[in-house]
Amino acid sequence: MDKKEDGPGPRCGHTLTAVAAVGEEGTPGYIGPRLILFGGATALEGNSAAAGTPSSAGNAGIRLAGATADVHCYDVLTNKWSRLTPFGEPPTPRAAHVATAVGTMVVIQGGIGPAGLSAEDLHVLDLTQQWPRWHRVSVQGPGPGPRYGHVMALVGQRYLMAIGGNDGKRPLADVWALDTAAKPYEWRKLEPEGEGPPPCMYATASARSDGLLLLCGGRDANSVPLASAYGLAKHRDGRWEWAIAPGVSPSPRYQHAAVFVNARLHVSGGALGGGRMVEDSSSVAVLDTAAGVWCDTKSVVTSPRTGRYSADAAGGDAAVELTRRCRHAAAAVGDLIFIYGGLRGGVLLDDLLVAEDLAAAETTTAASHAAAAAAASNVQAGHLPGRYGYGDDRTRQTMAEAAADGSVVLGNPVAPPMNGDIYTDISTENALLQGPRRTAKGVEYLVEASAAEAEAISAALAAAKARQENGEVESPDRDRGAEATPSGKQTSSLIKPDSVGTNNITPGGVRLHHRAVVVAAETGGALGGMVRQLSIDQFENEGRRVSYGTPESATAARKLLDRQMSINSVPKKVIAHLLKPRGWKPPVRRQFFLDCNEIADLCDSAERIFSSEPSVLQLSAPIKIFGDLHGQFGDLMRLFDEYGAPSTAGDIAYIDYLFLGDYVDRGQHSLETITLLLALKVEYPNNVHLIRGNHEAADINALFGFRIECIERMGERDGIWTWHRINRLFNWLPLAALIEKKIICMHGGIGRSINHVEQIENIQRPIPMEAGSIVLMDLLWSDPTENDSVEGLRPNARGPGLVTFGPDRVMEFCNNNDLQLIVRAHECVMDGFERFAQGHLITLFSATNYCGTANNAGAILVLGRDLVVVPKLIHPLPPAISSPETSPERHIEDTWMQELNANRPPTPTRGRPQVTNDRVLVLTPQSAGLDKRQVRRARLVATTRFTLTKVEVAVRVH
Repeated sequence: MDKKEDGPGPRCGHTLTAVAAVGEEGTPGYIGPRLILFGGATALEGNSAAAGTPSSAGNAGIRLAGATADVHCYDVLTNKWSRLTPFGEPPTPRAAHVATAVGTMVVIQGGIGPAGLSAEDLHVLDLTQQWPRWHRVSVQGPGPGPRYGHVMALVGQRYLMAIGGNDGKRPLADVWALDTAAKPYEWRKLEPEGEGPPPCMYATASARSDGLLLLCGGRDANSVPLASAYGLAKHRDGRWEWAIAPGVSPSPRYQHAAVFVNARLHVSGGALGGGRMVEDSSSVAVLDTAAGVWCDTKSVVTSPRTGRYSADAAGGDAAVELTRRCRHAAAAVGDLIFIYGGLRGGVLLDDLLVAEDLAAAETTTAASHAAAAAAASNVQAGHLPGRYGYGDDRTRQTMAEAAADGSVVLGNPVAPPMNGDIYTDISTENALLQGPRRTAKGVEYLVEASAAEAEAISAALAAAKARQENGEVESPDRDRGAEATPSGKQTSSLIKPDSVGTNNITPGGVRLHHRAVVVAAETGGALGGMVRQLSIDQFENEGRRVSYGTPESATAARKLLDRQMSINSVPKKVIAHLLKPRGWKPPVRRQFFLDCNEIADLCDSAERIFSSEPSVLQLSAPIKIFGDLHGQFGDLMRLFDEYGAPSTAGDIAYIDYLFLGDYVDRGQHSLETITLLLALKVEYPNNVHLIRGNHEAADINALFGFRIECIERMGERDGIWTWHRINRLFNWLPLAALIEKKIICMHGGIGRSINHVEQIENIQRPIPMEAGSIVLMDLLWSDPTENDSVEGLRPNARGPGLVTFGPDRVMEFCNNNDLQLIVRAHECVMDGFERFAQGHLITLFSATNYCGTANNAGAILVLGRDLVVVPKLIHPLPPAISSPETSPERHIEDTWMQELNANRPPTPTRGRPQVTNDRVLVLTPQSAGLDKRQVRRARLVATTRFTLTKVEVAVRVH
């Protein structure tokens, strides 16, 4: 390795690849994160290689020359270039090739050189050891063949994907995959489902850390630049599927660059054809894959590190002019984005641009921000927070503009962590093998939990930048990568993402994260949903609300699911119709969109799955846990919108969903809630999990709204039939879930009778509520005592025969079963979650403003792979500004809900004093939709085992 600083010089058509550090920081042999630049064209045909000298040919018809196989390394820590001379046989000189990182290796394929198309061989630059070495990977069978202008990325930390390009005859649209976990190595041509990109070349592709590949732009067979973007993902059943990405790109382009920073795809530069390039603010665009929108590009500012061609010389705006280029290359290290070289008109560029994505940086720890601030201070002494500038190794300049929220801000990197990296090794036989991952201080900022990471990203990117009143930025801790272990080590990329579970990691102790993510809402303002981090200990006294913004941004395109799902089955129809986190609105007409036959098909499919599952589910982290929903479908959509949705466009590929019951009753949209959850269960049977609550029983939901809703929205005959069919399905629901054998989730509690998990496992299903034992009663109906000072068993205000259990019972149960945490629902709590028994039990409630009166927040728990529990909150929406005159349908709907809840007041919110006066629910057979026999039976049930509280329900037959 030549230790002298030796920059690549002017070039285009090269690749720039981020490679993670090797070894332990501070130990001998440690090598920090690097950027590897390979190949490219160093001259234009008939033109000098020097940058800054325009070609007489102008932009149109430029032909590249001077193809090279040089390797240059940029040390991110020292900010210096070095030229590498690896051992082994190098690839032939080439440009318009592809490269991607596989741990500490760079895999290179294809391209075009002086002699024409390069061979299709896979060349690997191994950077694991101190001395880099070239290898050629032996691949059996046919493959993509020689091509150029294509894309390649590592998907799901396992599959090497090559897509499109030109074989010298025509643009292509084929998809090839090489499984790095299967030997001998072999290319396999895929036929993904869904609508994919047309044949094109000069597109870009980048893989999100969770395994979603985004391909955008390109030039089609008619030389027309494309603006579309497509996502490619692998389902856990092995199917690959294309889907059109949401939103509309601000400009078509090709020969551009794109790179992911967390869930944001940064697209820079590009050509339009005919000698034109992407101009003005469209030269940089950001696709927020979590929010499903292209971000305002005016918030993105880039600045040069070095270079001879300046914005001032161009006489244009720096942010626009610097990114106005094509045939350049980009890479990301943590929240930093690097761009090198390219072509602007007839000028080859040699500048290195670096920018920081502050919106993505919101998901880093305070330590990461401190590092970024320190890095920014390296640009110029006295550099002020909230400002950004660009520097040169020879000259230092500053920019006076203040950084806008969500902007991309320059900063010299200081030991930044790598995004989505993996670690493998290469043997002397040129085979890809597993290798250990280092533990570096820079990476330790990243690791919290992969599930928490994805959700924090989704929340932060869907919202504006959060602020503390004192001006200090408090950011969520960065979570672990998809394969990170609690020790900070990274498991090999050769493990299937869908097989990672308890056998692949050794989880540490369960602990509650010290901060919770909060999204609140008000009608005023247009800030789009502010997000902040609050200390867990602040929630008891937390009363302020954060501006949520107007629903204008909620009209962002949600085409992905609608395009990728044909309405050929009921589950797909339900998902396409209802799973619209930003676009769902209550139906103007209350008529439900499914008929009873379709609901029967849906229930049949779901029942077959539930009947094959045990009474106690055995689940793995990462996982999101939801509490009571009670027909408040709008809250479910808000939670999906803020913290990720179970879809190909969301996070279903790498995080499971667990719902703790009480899907129906009390809310206005029980039918939407239960049908969507059942459809998701059918579509993702191994990823979406439902257990039973006390309202999943005919005797209960006949009284508390679900039966009436079915009749009111489907007609009496079909509504009653639907209500009966769904309740038969409820009898099959699992009763509890065990996560990583350390956390048990249930609806109610352990009561007086449950001492061992085996007691729940032994309950045979299907089981109607009235046939249940005392174990089932305790499981679905019991509650913790008022606080940790009240021990033992106490009578439950819900009714005779029900109990509350103290913290001593919680500790006894956990000790008996080697558990560390109980997560239960069943009670409304003001902050959406509440700790009990010194944190060994958490009550979770996901519906906000329960029954329109509680004004409580809703929450979910996100359990990371390292078993860190992160609460994620939403606050109640304020009342809509409407009137019966302007919104008669809404008025009728609200009146219907208010009358029902006024006649059946809910159990008092946990921690609030109970009302002293008894309220009596008077039901006639007509108003309840029951005949007298059913009302007598309901009365018997309500006044014995199932009474919710003495002030809540008493039934009289008139």
